[in-house]
Amino acid sequence: MAIDCLGSLPALRHLDDAARDILARQAELVTLKAGTVLFRPGDLCANFLIVLEGSVRVHLLSELGREIVLYRVGPGSTCILTTSCLIGSECYSAEGVTETAVSAVALPKAAFDMLITRSGVFRDFVFRSFGARLTDLMKLVSEVAFGRIECRLAEALVKHAPGGGVIPLTHQALATELGTAREVVSRQLKDFEHRGLVGLGRGRLEVLDPGGLRYLATAAPG
Repeated sequence: MAIDCLGSLPALRHLDDAARDILARQAELVTLKAGTVLFRPGDLCANFLIVLEGSVRVHLLSELGREIVLYRVGPGSTCILTTSCLIGSECYSAEGVTETAVSAVALPKAAFDMLITRSGVFRDFVFRSFGARLTDLMKLVSEVAFGRIECRLAEALVKHAPGGGVIPLTHQALATELGTAREVVSRQLKDFEHRGLVGLGRGRLEVLDPGGLRYLATAAPG
């Protein structure tokens, strides 16, 4: 049952009986295949989703086809955009897609509204998750607006291969993650190759010097 799965989340272990009853009656356990589109811009939000396993990518796509990843929703987390749409009765302004197979609990809007008003434990869980995602989103805005691409790319490479090794991502995938053009990423990777930080081949990207990239990622502008 969905309520049993939610009981495994530390933040929801102390729900009172009334809240548990609402969840037991209205929450539904769902399984989604990788590549499933959960919502698109303009869609109405009908359910609050709590991810148990897997990853959901939330991204924006411009009229010119440029894409930027806003954030990812992992196990035990919720989507800031979904929360905002439910509370404000607004439509979605971005797209959400499952990156992997996802197991989640879906809660109808009416039940979500009841729990937000009646359960302090549930309300704290929702807004703690909201706050964490908002912090990540503000960091992204700051990086895109003010960050040097070489530092941001170095940080992304270290994140995907902290100890070095091959990264199974295309130049386009990295560009999408960083909110820039593929040509920009390819040009910067070529510079990294000349400096001995990465190795490039046909469809292959390998981190050779994670320490050097880590230093570059934290370098001050200059």
